[in-house]
Amino acid sequence: MARKSDNPGTPAIDHEAIRELAKLLDETGLTEIAVERAGVSIRVARHSGGSLTRARSESMASTPVASTPLAVDPAQHPGVVASPMVGTAYLAPEPGARPFVEVGTVVKTGEPLMIIEAMKTMNQIPAPRPGTVIQILVDDGQPVEYGQPLMIIE
Repeated sequence: MARKSDNPGTPAIDHEAIRELAKLLDETGLTEIAVERAGVSIRVARHSGGSLTRARSESMASTPVASTPLAVDPAQHPGVVASPMVGTAYLAPEPGARPFVEVGTVVKTGEPLMIIEAMKTMNQIPAPRPGTVIQILVDDGQPVEYGQPLMIIE
């Protein structure tokens, strides 16, 4: 995982491993993957449609890094809209139709954001608060779990 470093005792960042993990994210549709070998851990995560990579060595874990803010977990965001049920999320009222909302859409309380199909019943998911949709965290037709973050409204 790590290559030799100019600084003895500190493994170098293996850029090839990071590229391989990022490629694996694209191929599988995962949002995050982490591996650890010989005291070196690499975590690659995708947030808001782009990809964010971060690598660190366990030996460097106690070193403060001020220039790279960590991404906030969407489930902890104050504007998260969580799934009220298990089912399949649909972003549009019917196949081929325009989605209910897109990133940047301003919504009012009660406006439909998406549909979750559960037990052959279509359940509209309304906006719990007014604001602007800043992130959609699920794809059309994606299975969702109870409490899973669906989107963020600020």
